[in-house]
Amino acid sequence: MGSQACGMLLLALAALSASGFAQAQTRPAIESNRWHEDWSALADPDLRTQPLDDLKYLALPALDPQAYLSLGANLRERLVTQQEPAFGIGREGDSYLLQRAQLHADLHFDEHWRAFAQIEDVRAFDRKAPVPTDDNRFDLRLAFLMSEHRLGDGLLKTRVGRQDFLFDLQRFVSLRDGPNLRQSFDAIWADYELEPWRLIGFLSRPVQYRDDQAFDDRSDRHFVFHTLRLERHVLGDNELSGYYSRYELDDAGFLDASGNERRDVFDLRFAGKKAGLDWDFEGMWQSGRVGDADVRAWAVGAKAGYSLASMKLKPRIGLQADAASGDRKAGDGRLQTFNPLFPNGGYYFSDAGYTGYVNLIHVKPSLTITPAAPLKLAAALGLQWRQTASDAVYVQPDVPVRGTVGEGGRWTGAYLQLRADWKINAQLSAAVEGVHYDVGQALRAAGGQDSDYLGAEFKFAW
Repeated sequence: MGSQACGMLLLALAALSASGFAQAQTRPAIESNRWHEDWSALADPDLRTQPLDDLKYLALPALDPQAYLSLGANLRERLVTQQEPAFGIGREGDSYLLQRAQLHADLHFDEHWRAFAQIEDVRAFDRKAPVPTDDNRFDLRLAFLMSEHRLGDGLLKTRVGRQDFLFDLQRFVSLRDGPNLRQSFDAIWADYELEPWRLIGFLSRPVQYRDDQAFDDRSDRHFVFHTLRLERHVLGDNELSGYYSRYELDDAGFLDASGNERRDVFDLRFAGKKAGLDWDFEGMWQSGRVGDADVRAWAVGAKAGYSLASMKLKPRIGLQADAASGDRKAGDGRLQTFNPLFPNGGYYFSDAGYTGYVNLIHVKPSLTITPAAPLKLAAALGLQWRQTASDAVYVQPDVPVRGTVGEGGRWTGAYLQLRADWKINAQLSAAVEGVHYDVGQALRAAGGQDSDYLGAEFKFAW
C-alpha cells in the first residue's frame, strides 16, 4: 500500500501548491491527451507564474531557436464501492482503489518535428477480482515521433510509434479513459487537413497489456486495426464523417463462434450544433468471418440535447438512444453479435460498467445543470432491453453475463445515474457518481440481483 499512500500525498501537495496561484489567460489548457498541449507561450519568462513552470518550458537553443522540452504528470485516484457487481452473478460486492500515475516528456525539435513519451504505473488496490484493465505496473504507454508540414494548401500531420486516438463520442474507438488502463496502439498515422476536408489513415496493432514485469506490454500481427476515414464540415461547423476499418484478431471467442476474427467495419456519423440544440448520430455495419461463421452485425447510436443557456442553472435536457445487434440463432453459421471494438463505456454509459454495447437497446433521458461554473450536476434514467433474447446480456465492454442466453425475455432493467463534476482549478478536478440498477426479468431469471455503485474520483494534472 506504499504506492497508494505516496499517490494520495502527491495529490494533497498538488492541491496545496496549486490553490494559491491564479491561471494566466495565455496558458494552454491541460488536455486529456497531453500531447495536444503546446507550452511554447512560456518562452516568455513573465508568463511562468506557477511552481515548476521552468520544467514546463526548457529552452534548447542548441537544437533550434524554437526547440524546447516540456515535462508533465497525471495522477488519478478513484475509490469504488459496489454491491452485486455484474448483478451478483459470479461476483461478490467489493470496495477498492484504482490508481493511475503517469509522467511524460514532450520534445519539440523545431516548428515541424516533435517526440512524445509517457510512462505509467497503474494499480488496483484491494480489489477481490481484478480485471485485465486494472494493473500495468511501470510500463511504456506512449512513445511516438510526430511531424507537421504544409503540403499544397493543406496541412499534413504524421505520427509513428506507440500512440492513442479516439473518434467522435468514443462509442467504438476511444482513449478508454473510464477503466484504469487506457488503450494504446503501435501505429503509423497520417492525416491531411484542407478545409472543409480532413482525410485520416492509419495502420495499427493494438497494445496488449501484461503485468508480469516492467516494460512487458506488446503488440503483434495477431491483432490489427487499420482505418481510412474522411471528414467534412457541412452546414457551417457541423461534421459529416465516414470510415472503413479492418479488424483482425486471431483466436477470438464468441458464444456462437470461435476462431480467427476478420471484420470489415463501415461507419457513418453526423454531428453538430445549432442555437441551443446539439446532436450526434452514428451507425456502424460489420461483415466478415469468425472461424467458419459469417459476420452480419450492426449498431446505431444517437445523442441529442437542448441547452437553455439564458437560464440561471443553464440546464441541458438530453436524450440518448442506442441499439446493437445480438445473435438470433445459435448454430446457424451466422454471427450477428456486434463487436464494440475499443469502446469507452464509462464515458458513454456510466462508470458502473453495467452496459456493454452488444445485443442492446438503450434509451436514456437526462438533465444536466450548472449551479456555478466549476460545478456540473447530472441525473439520468437508463432503460435497457436485449436486441434479441437468444443472445446474452453483456456488461462492459463485451462480457456476457452467465446464464442469460435465451432466458427471461428481452427486458434487462433500468438504472438511475447521478453524477457531480467539480473543476477545482486548472490542475485539479473531482467527480462523484452513483448508480442504482434495478434488474429486469432477463437478469432475474439467471439469478441476478439489483446492484449499486458509488465512485469518487480525483484527478491531478501538471
